[in-house]
Amino acid sequence: MTNHEAPTPPYDYSPITERPTIRWPGGARVAFYVGLNIEHFLPGVPSTSIWPGTAELQPDPLNHGWRDYGPRVGIWRTIDSLDRYGIRASALVNSTATVEYPQIVAAGNRRDWAWLAHGSTNSVLHAGLDADAERRALTDIVDTIATATGQRPRGWMGPALTETYRTPELLAELGLEYVLDWTNDDQPYRLRVPGMLSVPYSVELNDLGLFGKGTSGPEFVRIVRDQYEQLRADSADSGRVMALALHPFVSGQPFRAKYVDEALAYLAAQPDVWLTTSDDIARHYRDTVD
Repeated sequence: MTNHEAPTPPYDYSPITERPTIRWPGGARVAFYVGLNIEHFLPGVPSTSIWPGTAELQPDPLNHGWRDYGPRVGIWRTIDSLDRYGIRASALVNSTATVEYPQIVAAGNRRDWAWLAHGSTNSVLHAGLDADAERRALTDIVDTIATATGQRPRGWMGPALTETYRTPELLAELGLEYVLDWTNDDQPYRLRVPGMLSVPYSVELNDLGLFGKGTSGPEFVRIVRDQYEQLRADSADSGRVMALALHPFVSGQPFRAKYVDEALAYLAAQPDVWLTTSDDIARHYRDTVD
């Protein structure tokens, strides 16, 4: 039985207490990156919603307009904050978004963002595909992003963190090197698929989940600080990764933006943090850890 046919995740159990030591550049203890979700949604297809009561309607102005605030307005506030603190985004981009929002692509390229493949559109989950259909879909996604951005993606995060059992294997065939979908660790680790890594991402330290559950702006800042402080304490013997997931239609809202800025200011001021991208985390781990 091959790996993708087995009903198990594509990795082996590895307690964090029994691994090679990770040393980040410059003696940093925590590698921090912003996973900036740049998503395109299809009008008339139910997806992430602020009010489920209208999600099945066509059209659904309430929910589609809420999501569409991100690329039109919210992301530009987020970009201002990232620029203020010298943080390059790890851009988790739908391939359709690179075609629909060329101004965002241009802004990201001017800032040397890392571009990760995030499916075609967040209205369609990456699931239920046979091998040939998935290979075609992934090839189109990766090629579209590479053409639009001038940078071939090295990482993948599925829409709503979705994969099939063969996704890492097919991504490796396309030259990708890591995935973010398996949010089960504070360090990168190797998958069973040769050449593929898992890099930490977070569904907990994530504006969509936190603010969606009623977290206030000041509480968000405290949560970010608490996350960093604990990871820094944990890193006394080996480096850790801290990912902050942002969705511009959520954290780019005017009444939240100043708290995101405050959280980024706090992190940028920490002497033991490496402000980086998921690409550079994967590269450093691959180059320095057996």
